[in-house]
Order: sequence, then structure tokens, then C-alpha cells
Amino acid sequence: MNPASLQLPFKFDQARLRHDLQICENELWMPHYNSAQYEGTWNSISLRSASGQNQDITSFANASYQDTPLLNKCKYFQEILNLLECDKEAVRLLRLAPKSEIKEHTDNETSYEEGFFRLHIPILTNEAVIFKVNGEIIPMKHGECWYANFQLPHSVVNGGDEARAHLVIDCLRNEWSDLLFAQEGYILSPAKSSTHMEPEMTRKVIAELRLKSDLHSLNLADQLEKSLQNTKS
Repeated sequence: MNPASLQLPFKFDQARLRHDLQICENELWMPHYNSAQYEGTWNSISLRSASGQNQDITSFANASYQDTPLLNKCKYFQEILNLLECDKEAVRLLRLAPKSEIKEHTDNETSYEEGFFRLHIPILTNEAVIFKVNGEIIPMKHGECWYANFQLPHSVVNGGDEARAHLVIDCLRNEWSDLLFAQEGYILSPAKSSTHMEPEMTRKVIAELRLKSDLHSLNLADQLEKSLQNTKS
């Protein structure tokens, strides 16, 4: 049986990661759209999104992802994405403020067996961050690269006095990633077809966005509704 998480053999330069993060700090970050999942402040900004906009922080199926203007400013983030020899979908920075918590939840079809894998690269973290997947604490350190099966229950608590910020990359499984995972001891099985976000979950996200009433959230809700209509057609 495969572990809930897997550290991959990459180590990224902390100073260069922070340099690109600082570029992004000057932009407008969006609160995570699922407000029921967290307490405190959890926000994000996109380097790749379905609309190509920095503030489009959703990740859903049947979309054609593209680089945002922000990624063009971040040379080291570009290098990291080019190092990963697979197709990338949503690429975001996720920041959890001090004394904030992401409640335990699951994300549909986000396991490697579904043909999809989500990578976390910590840029800012501290010893008081507790990142759990399936009840196990994942000891992510600056500049490391981790896969986790987010289809399993997971949660994050930032008990420190500084923000926690990760570069989060959604990838599609291929022969390159199979070789990478196998080299780290992961037991491979045939990939299942994946939709990433079921229609019912998409409708829940749309409802959350409508409640916020701000222009960016309403635009994202419109985009998600359009994706649902395209799926049905």
C-alpha cells in the first residue's frame, strides 16, 4: 500500500523562491472560495489558471489552463515548472496566515491513481505548522517538494507567528512522472479517468462564490457555470 505522502527528489533554492514570492506579494490575493473549510485567513493567487487571470484561483476539470501575467514576472517559478516534464493545470500560491487553520477535508480525485497529482513546495513555513494527511504529520521544509494523496482526509494548522506560503502545482500523470514516483518506491497502478471536480462540488463552489458578491468572485462563479454547461453539452 502506498503512503499518504511522498517526498520527491527536488530541492529548490529558498532565496530564489522568496524573491519570486515577494514579486507576487504586490498583487491582489483572493480569499479561498470555500470559506467553510478554514478559520482565519487563507488566500491565494494564480500563476496558471483557466482564464489566464491572476485572481482566478479555482481548479476544475475540462478547462484549458494558461499562464497568468504574474508567472511571466517570476523567473524561478518558471524554471521549476519547466523542470516538471508533464502537463500542468492550476498553479497557485497558497498562503495561510498565522493562527489560522484549514479544517480536515478531502479533495475529490486528487490521488496519483486518478491520473492527477498535486505538488507542494514550501516557501515560508515554521515549526508550528502542522500539516496532516490521513492522520500523519507531513514534515515539509523550505524548498522541498512533496506529493500527497489529498483524496485522503487532510488539514493544516499554522500555530506560528509568521505566514505559511506554498507553491502548489497541479500535474497530470505521464510516463515521466511514473518513472519519478517508481524511483522513490511508489507502487504504480493503472490510472483511472479523472474529472477532478464533480458537478455537485462545482455547484457548491459556485454558491460560495455568489455569497461573496465581489466582482472577482462573481466572475469566477460565471466561469464555473460555463464549464458545467460545456460538460453537459
